Amino acid sequence: MTGAERPDAASSSDETEVSPPLRLPPWRWIWRLFLLFWLSYGVAMLSLSLLVALRTLIVMVVAALFVSFALEPAVAWLAQRGWRRGFATFACLAGLALVAIALLMLMVPVLIEQLIDLVEATPDIIDSVVGWLNSWFGLELDTATLVADLQTVNTDLSAFATNIAGSLFGIGAAVVTTLFQLLTIALFTFFLVAEGPRFRRAVCSVLPPHQQRVVLDTWEVAIDKTGGYLYSRFVLAVLSGVGTYVVMRVLGVEFALPLAVWMGLVSQFVPTVGTYIAMALPLLVALVGDSWSAVWLLGYFTVYQQIENYILSPKVTAATMELHPALAFGSVIAGASISGVVGAFLALPAAAIIQALISSYVRTHDVIRDDLTAEAREQPARAPRAGPVSRAFSRIIRGRS
Repeated sequence: MTGAERPDAASSSDETEVSPPLRLPPWRWIWRLFLLFWLSYGVAMLSLSLLVALRTLIVMVVAALFVSFALEPAVAWLAQRGWRRGFATFACLAGLALVAIALLMLMVPVLIEQLIDLVEATPDIIDSVVGWLNSWFGLELDTATLVADLQTVNTDLSAFATNIAGSLFGIGAAVVTTLFQLLTIALFTFFLVAEGPRFRRAVCSVLPPHQQRVVLDTWEVAIDKTGGYLYSRFVLAVLSGVGTYVVMRVLGVEFALPLAVWMGLVSQFVPTVGTYIAMALPLLVALVGDSWSAVWLLGYFTVYQQIENYILSPKVTAATMELHPALAFGSVIAGASISGVVGAFLALPAAAIIQALISSYVRTHDVIRDDLTAEAREQPARAPRAGPVSRAFSRIIRGRS
């Protein structure tokens, strides 16, 4: 009986091993894939709508984060000397606000007054420009025709100004919204700086030790690069402003101080093209007074730009933040496309932080020596390689000889 049970046991074990696994019908997998697709699509659309709805808040928080990076060295310096972090943060923010208000009080009256003077001097400027064009290029322009065209433009501008005056409520609402956004950024900045150590401990508490080190190193790089950016721009702005003030005082151009402040700030905080944008207003003011003063001032701006590009800027940015001009210009365009003026202002420190992180965490290798990678001063002086036409011509000459 035992021998008779062994084949049954063997057959039962074989049936157990050979039996195929239980599988779901194919249509159930199709329904699962269909539901997963639409669930993912719904989550993505909901996330996108939330980002669009919270776009303004996200921009303000990011701006406050960068401002906190810039203020952290000053607040830490004051805290090391016995100041409470909250009071030190408030003092730094109040100082920035006072500087901004002072600059606005300096610039707005100058702009209004110079625009009025420019409108009054427009006929004389047109007469001198028309005479110069006629004498140098043999043209036959008529001043009266140009003045009549300008009067037509003036009428259109008056109508446009009347339409703007009719919507003062919208302008006032825009001003109030801007002030509210600035106050919101200041509030976020205050908490990020005053509660900086506590905030960083809260972030690191949810991460393992090796990731905590990465976060703290990244935070330190961001503080160094943002502070370095503002420091380098401030030093160059002071040099540009002082030079512009001295030259304008020597030339006798009016409103030298506010125009020098304008030149220093715009030329340094708008990369690549900032100098050419900033010099327009001082040249316009100088042109209203004396055309030769405008010519001399233009020559100074041209010479100073070269000195700054090749002497001052490399020395200042060598210890703070150095970006290639193409990278800086592209970063500003990208930042302006994303979030307007705020994005353009924050683009340079963001690009510097990303560049520093890449250089810190990405492994680099030595580049092989080749003509395509060598600098001009590193390329060896050698005779140019003969091409196929030159070699064929040489063989013909040698055959004849």
